[in-house]
Amino acid sequence: MELRKIDANNTLLTLQLSGDLDANGSKEALPHIDQVLTEDNHPEIEIDLKHVSFLDSSGVGAIVYMYKRLIERERKMCIENVHGQPLEIITLLRINQAISVNKKREAA
Repeated sequence: MELRKIDANNTLLTLQLSGDLDANGSKEALPHIDQVLTEDNHPEIEIDLKHVSFLDSSGVGAIVYMYKRLIERERKMCIENVHGQPLEIITLLRINQAISVNKKREAA
């Protein structure tokens, strides 16, 4: 799992993930997620899953963990560029009812 931060502007921080968001990938991503939660001040966080082809319950847990912590801090989160199996899991678990998913793609 690779995580890259893209500081688009003062409002939006994009976290671009690459690799599988499974137990190992989530374990690797968690310190970065905690760092964003504690040290970053962007009001909006975008999770870019363009380069993620597999998502399991550990990955879902990491996404939900981040979402809940951001909401507690009155910050927003969205998920973009999700496709394939990860999109199926997000839709099946109705995560897209709480977290904005692929809104940029729908707007285009």
